Amino acid sequence: MKQYVCLSPSPWQAVPTRTQHLMTRLRDAEVLFFEPPSPRGRGARDSGRKVRPGLTVYPLPPVLQVDERHGFLFSRGVNKIARFITARMDRHRFRDPILWTTCPDQVHLLDSLPFRGLVYDCDRYWSGFPLEWESDLALSADVIFAASRGLIDHLSPCNDNIALLPNGVNFPMFARQEAELPGDLARIPRPILGWAGTIRRDLDLSPLLRAASDLPQCSFVLVGQAESGAQLRRLSALPNVHLLGPKAPVDLPDYLCRFDVCLNLLSAREQPTDIIPGRIYEYLSTGNPIVSMIGSGQIEHFPDVIYGAHTAREFVQLCASALSEVGSWTRNRRRDYGAAAAWSVRADEVCRILDAIGLC
Repeated sequence: MKQYVCLSPSPWQAVPTRTQHLMTRLRDAEVLFFEPPSPRGRGARDSGRKVRPGLTVYPLPPVLQVDERHGFLFSRGVNKIARFITARMDRHRFRDPILWTTCPDQVHLLDSLPFRGLVYDCDRYWSGFPLEWESDLALSADVIFAASRGLIDHLSPCNDNIALLPNGVNFPMFARQEAELPGDLARIPRPILGWAGTIRRDLDLSPLLRAASDLPQCSFVLVGQAESGAQLRRLSALPNVHLLGPKAPVDLPDYLCRFDVCLNLLSAREQPTDIIPGRIYEYLSTGNPIVSMIGSGQIEHFPDVIYGAHTAREFVQLCASALSEVGSWTRNRRRDYGAAAAWSVRADEVCRILDAIGLC
């Protein structure tokens, strides 16, 4: 049984993160999954919770958040976390496991934890941390898994052993065609053009506002938690726009498979990146047409099966084109892309690479 100690940047949650998906699919593995401190401060007393066979989650103990310049207090916090992790490793009889890191600030634990191999799984650009933290972590890693080619270029000065590992999807869940019609969708007339995901305040809704105004015969459905904002208030006032709120992860495929067109929007503040969000793979798995906004200078993903718009006007035009799409070739090709991105496929690639470098 292979042993992994995973340091996660986010808590174990009902909507699985990239780290959760990978950790639950590693073959013949026992995993200790360490999440950030519990808001209740129970980390040091928590006996852990077994969320899967062979996978136990522990919240780290709370520590004083201080700048690295405060050397004594900073080191004291790092040592407290390291002692907590090693004590849990001893409890589970972990001996020299593979240490799976996911965030630059975890570099400070490397000198205090026993491990036989170090993995850095990088799925974003960490602009909020000092560059030297990520550089040191990348230099120490036996292998880096990067979610995009841009991240590979970003990390390549520090390490030659970098493998492309894009985000993925629970393909069987989103590809199923025999889905139950949700009650709140049954009353909405088709065609339905839909978005699934958190509607953050900085999400640029202007293409959707124009599309909903120019295509009054269409229904626009937004599924997900919504943060109030001026654009959202204008959007919700339109008669053909329906905000359905957040849905349980198990129910989300029932909505996506009923969308006649799936929509992808961009943040108005963040710079576009080449990292493909999991939402795109979920859309691909349904086979349904996809219309996505493309930012200035952004790489267009899957241009053979996704309608990419650079302006709100083009977004409306492509929504109309997507609704008139005929034939099964493009639909099947989208599903093929989704199948290739299944988390089981991603985890198999991880195991293959770790085996090739002697860590499995």
